[in-house]
Amino acid sequence: MELQTIQNRIYEIRGQKVLLDFDLAELYGTETKKLKQAVRRNIDRFPFDFMFELTKEEYTALRSQIVTLEHQGRGKYSKYNPFAFTEQGIAMLASVLRSPKAIEANIRIVRAFVFLRKYALSHTELTKKLQELEAKYNKKFNDVFEAINYLLQKNQEQTEQRNRKRIGYKSGKTD
Repeated sequence: MELQTIQNRIYEIRGQKVLLDFDLAELYGTETKKLKQAVRRNIDRFPFDFMFELTKEEYTALRSQIVTLEHQGRGKYSKYNPFAFTEQGIAMLASVLRSPKAIEANIRIVRAFVFLRKYALSHTELTKKLQELEAKYNKKFNDVFEAINYLLQKNQEQTEQRNRKRIGYKSGKTD
């Protein structure tokens, strides 16, 4: 499976980037039921920050947002709420699911998470640099603006002086 396909299946739930159990089961080439059984047999390896079960409301909201969640196997939707695995939980799955396909899929998934993290960091850094440039050049543009205003005022004063009516002795020449 391509990196982009994996990235499209990474959702943000409860402020964390996660993959859902049925997507992982498909990536690992197993049934969702078997994946969940393996996790439940090793539940002590999956603390809350590694894996959590979606609430009914979260799952309903997710289903309404993402039409592609209909690839659940026999029925349209599972009657059980899915497990959501964080990056650490997916890494822990590698110790629970040991098939060659699962190991290969795990490597691709971890790479997808790393790519997303790098993208987020570069986006943050780029935003910061743009803000720095904006602050720097806004000051410079203010200086340029003030200089232009000064020159315009000076030019206006000179024009006013030329246009004022001269007093005193007038020679036959014009200025």
